This record gives sequence, C-alpha cells and structure tokens, in this order.
Amino acid sequence: MTQHLQRRLTPRHITFMALGMAIGAGLFLGSADAIKLAGPSVLFAYMVGGVMIFIIMRALGEMTVHDPVAGSFSVYAQRYLGPFAGYLTGWNYWLLMVGVGMAEATAVGAYMQAWFPDWPRWIWVLGSVLMIGGLNLLSVKVYGEMEFWFTLIKVVTVLAMIAGGLAIIFLGWGNGGQATGLSNLWSHGGWFPHGLMGMVLALPVVVFSFGGVETVGIAAGEAAQPERTIPRAVNSVLWRILIFYVGALFVMMAIYPWTGLGDHGSPFVTTFAKLGIPQAAGLINFVVITAALSGFNSTTFSGSRMLYSLATKAQAPAMLGEVNAQGVPLRAILATLAVLLLAVLLNYLLPARVFGIMMSILSFNTVWTWTMVLLAHYNFRRRMRLRGEVPSGFRLRLWPLSGLVCLAFFAFVVVMLGVNPDTRVALYVGAAWIALLAATYRWSSVGSAEQPVPA
Repeated sequence: MTQHLQRRLTPRHITFMALGMAIGAGLFLGSADAIKLAGPSVLFAYMVGGVMIFIIMRALGEMTVHDPVAGSFSVYAQRYLGPFAGYLTGWNYWLLMVGVGMAEATAVGAYMQAWFPDWPRWIWVLGSVLMIGGLNLLSVKVYGEMEFWFTLIKVVTVLAMIAGGLAIIFLGWGNGGQATGLSNLWSHGGWFPHGLMGMVLALPVVVFSFGGVETVGIAAGEAAQPERTIPRAVNSVLWRILIFYVGALFVMMAIYPWTGLGDHGSPFVTTFAKLGIPQAAGLINFVVITAALSGFNSTTFSGSRMLYSLATKAQAPAMLGEVNAQGVPLRAILATLAVLLLAVLLNYLLPARVFGIMMSILSFNTVWTWTMVLLAHYNFRRRMRLRGEVPSGFRLRLWPLSGLVCLAFFAFVVVMLGVNPDTRVALYVGAAWIALLAATYRWSSVGSAEQPVPA
C-alpha cells in the first residue's frame, strides 16, 4: 500500500467535472418547483444564486491553487479555523455526499421504473451502487472518463433544447410557422407574479440546485497541473449557470405560460415534443438517468476522498487513509459504498419518500460547507496579510466585502429554510448532527489529543 493519491485527472476531466456539477437532475425535473414559487422572477433568483456560488468558488479556488489537497475545504478549515472546524466540516461533507448519493441512486431507480414498471425500484438502486462503486474502485482516471461522458450527454441535451426553443420563439418551428415571441414572460402576472417574496422563497431551492460545484476542490488533489486547470474550471462557473439554468428556463417560460410548466412532466419533454420529436419522453428519461448517475458518481468520489482526508488527519480510522498502487483509496471507497447501500433498504421500505426526505434534510449541510469555505478563506487571506504576502493572480476579488455579502446571503437562506415548513426539518436534523459530531469529537481520542494546525 502507498500513502498518496495520484494526479491522473487531466484538464479535460476537471473542466467537464466542473461543467457537470452545474447540470443535475434538478434542472430537468426539479426546475418546475422553483418556477411555481417565483414565476419568471426565478431567472433573477438563479442569477443572484449564481453570483454567490461564483464568490464561493473563487474563494475555494484561491486556496486550492495555493495548496491543492484531496481534503480541500476540510483541510483549509482545520488549517485556518482549527482542528474542531476541520473535523466538523469533513464529517459533515461526507454525510452530505452519502445523503445526496442515496437520493441520486433513488432517482435512477425511479426513472428506470418508467421503462420497467413491474420491476421494484430497489433492484435498480442496488445496480447503480454496484456499477458506480465498482468503476470507482478501478482508478481515478476511470472516474474522470465516466464524468466526461455523462456530462457531455447532459450538455448536448441542454444546448439542443435551448437552440430548438429559440427556433420556436423566433422562427415558429413546431408551431405552424408562428413565432411565439417572448410575451409569455410577462403576460401571466408580470415578472413577479407572487411578488418579491415568491423569488425569495425560491432562493433555497435555487441554491441547493448548485450543490456539488465544490467537488472541483476535492478533485484538485488528483488533478494534473492544478494551478492551471482549477482557475479555468472555477472561472467558468458563472457562464455555465447563465447558459444552462437561466438560458434553459428563459426559453421554456417564453414558449409556455409559466403557470402550466411542470403539469405534464418535465418542461424539457414538452419542449422537445413541440419540436416534433415523438420520443421526447424517452430521450429525457435517458438523460435524467445519466444526470443521476453522474451525480452518484461524483458523490462516491467526493465522499471517499473526504473520508481518506479525514483518516490522514487522524480524524477517522487510519486504515481508511491507505491507497493502493493505482492511487485509489480502496477502503475509503468501500466504507462509503457500505453506507450508500442503505439506499437499497430505504427504497425497499419507503420507495415513494426517499428522494424527498434526503433532499429536504441536506440543505443545511450544503450551506454549512459553503460557509466554512468562506470563513476559512477569510482567515487564509488575513494570515497572508499579517505575513506581508501578496495574493496570487487568481484570487477572490473585492475581498473582504464580497465574502461578507455572501455570508450574509447564506444566513438569509438559513432563515428561509426555517420559514418554509417543508424545509424546516433541515435545521432540526442539521443541528442534531452537529451536536452529535461535537460530542464525538469531545469524547474521542481525536478531540482529546492535541492537534497540530499546519501553517
């Protein structure tokens, strides 16, 4: 056994990983929920959320270029906020990845049932765990190649939908030659049909849809030329959001009244069907399965690397930090997969509720992770200033104002999680989880031992 990961992720892998994280199953099916809350003003919600995510990614990217390590923000939290913060952040993120992985595996099972309604969902969930887990055990390059092809399918689908939608809007394709124009955007209650509060209520949904973009930081520990590939991937975050979320939703709401979107399944299905593609439902079902497998692939990768990082910091069993000759942390992957198998049991017992339960309780974990990134970056930059060091060319602009604005935004999102009865459970479960971790840290050898904090 060796003790080091290997840098086998190429610039192509990193670029498409960053791209794929912005395009999940939520865009294809879940976007209808955000539209119902905000109407056309959901476009502004995605713009605001996109800017906040860009600030986070610039902060994370700056620390990553300075020190590209597998544990990413968990290591930075320990280094710049203390061992306890690193412990909480690492285990919290591992739980987040396991939870999202369970939800994505559940989504695969649900979408496969559209083709095979007589097969129980848990069989497909088990199949996805075994397939994705088995491929992750081979090498990190296999993971990178899978993510490249998964992402390529999603990108082509979204771009085709946007291009076809624009043809309907301006050329009348699929609409008897009659251009639909843009009037649907403001003809059904205006841009803010539910007032400003409608857009505000949509913000937690919007923010959570971007979950996973931080995987780029996790991958830095196995990236070739991270000083070049990480800035390129981070800088593309904002335009990805504008094209794939704002662009796609703009087209859909221009073609159809927003009040009816989602009533007949995915808005993507109705758009492709209008273009004269009879197999639209099957096509989008395939793409959504691909998106769910992509998310499951990434969560397996990120969860196992975080577990590996915790082990190397003596915050998890040491055996989980062992790496084989191919640079794969086998035991960390197997441990993560063992917990992911709980998704099979949950889908056997509660097949209709698993996805919603997991998504509703993980919002807090996502906000916690991003908050730790910003706090760690603040101390990182402050320490550089005390030492008289100059930040690198790739850095968070308008610091500290930009970071403080983003922190205030996430505090507001947490408040909105509590206001909405459907998401309030996230705060209860999140608080209980943090309390459990704090107690474990306090009474374990991890907390009792004096932890060095690297400079």
